[in-house]
Amino acid sequence: MSSDQRLRPTSIESQKDFYRRMIAIALPIVLQNLLISSLSFVDTLMIGQLGSDEIAAVGLANQMFFLINLFYFGISSGASIFISQYWGAGNREQIQKVMGIALTLGIAGAMIFSAVSILFPQQVMHIFTYDQSVVERGCQYLRYVGISYIFSAVTAVYSTTLRATGDAKTPLVIACFALTFNAVFNWLLIFGVGPFPRMEVAGAALATTGSRFIEMIALIVLSQKKKTPAAMNLRNALRWDRPFIKVFFATCLPVIVNEVFWSLGMTTYKIAFSRMGIDVIASVNVTEAINSLFFVAMMGVSSATSIMIGVKIGEGDHETAARYGKKFVKIGFLLGMAVGACMAVAAPFIPRLFNVPRNIYIMTSRSLLVGACLVPIKSVNMNIIVGILRSGGDTKFSMFTEMLGVWGVGVPCAFIGALLLNLPIWWLYLLLGLEELSKFVVGTLRVRSGRWLNDLARNPA
Repeated sequence: MSSDQRLRPTSIESQKDFYRRMIAIALPIVLQNLLISSLSFVDTLMIGQLGSDEIAAVGLANQMFFLINLFYFGISSGASIFISQYWGAGNREQIQKVMGIALTLGIAGAMIFSAVSILFPQQVMHIFTYDQSVVERGCQYLRYVGISYIFSAVTAVYSTTLRATGDAKTPLVIACFALTFNAVFNWLLIFGVGPFPRMEVAGAALATTGSRFIEMIALIVLSQKKKTPAAMNLRNALRWDRPFIKVFFATCLPVIVNEVFWSLGMTTYKIAFSRMGIDVIASVNVTEAINSLFFVAMMGVSSATSIMIGVKIGEGDHETAARYGKKFVKIGFLLGMAVGACMAVAAPFIPRLFNVPRNIYIMTSRSLLVGACLVPIKSVNMNIIVGILRSGGDTKFSMFTEMLGVWGVGVPCAFIGALLLNLPIWWLYLLLGLEELSKFVVGTLRVRSGRWLNDLARNPA
């Protein structure tokens, strides 16, 4: 019998149990991400009614939130490694310490980004474009939305803790309420409905800030009231000893660096795209808004991958954790095939919903078709890097894999394709697929080696 056959579940019941737990974790995360992506889609749709300059302005201004959000994701993803393993080992006191460090780092980073966004919006916009109309609108957006970065930092840590300890429903319910608030006030403030002033892009930013504040307060209050593992006890949360801090940063720092430099890579892509013209930037923003609707399933499954494997490692069941790792690679590919097929079918139709000229519609629909072809590989990579390698504490190797793909392959391809080869945006997307291919090869080899699995709850060294 091969090693793969020994690791495969041997009974129908074990298969059912595996998928039941995966769906129980993934589905609320998928629904929450779908709500967030839907809101982004509706935001872009509403702003699109104002014109392509407004779409480009908000898309470029939101690169600040994109950067800080990936910083939060790095912190919370790194913290989740410990939280899920400590939860499996039944150690709530250590979970509190992890939350304390994560909140401290997240809020400190958010304050820096908020200050830059509010005080230097013009300099931020000039990184991407000098088009005066786009810069002016982008500055309006940044000044109103900057303070919300702090609220999002707290929300990210609380949501991650609840999910990693088996409560994915509470963040979902709170997100539903906050996002509904956001959507309604977007409509009221962008267009000036009834007694509300017409604020256009500034109105979208104000609605976003309000919704993020409401989400943060609701998470804190409910966590304390229900006495969940996320209920903060400051005395425990801020009591860090040197060995704990050393282990935390040795494991989490590569994740944070990974996410920050990945987001910088994506922002560098936008710099390359911006050299291709405002119409291309508008098309890219519409494409990304549509893409986000389809990627939610993959994000949910990669989160379930991380939590399920982390808990098994924390329980000391390393054999099952290794089996889960190989199984989630296959699940990622099959899910990517299904999502890619749906994207390809929808590509000619969804861009018609936006108020954009025909040339932007053509760019967007072709970009979506190219993206659909790359989705299966992207799906596997998300499961490997975000789910499998990180859950096993193999954060340095996952960082190496990501950096190789983005900075070793992707960024050079972006500038070569945009500035030297003058490729249309959809062919440039295909060229950037080499980034995903490189990560796929390196990541799958690492999973097969089994060297990614580390029990941090029992053997931090």
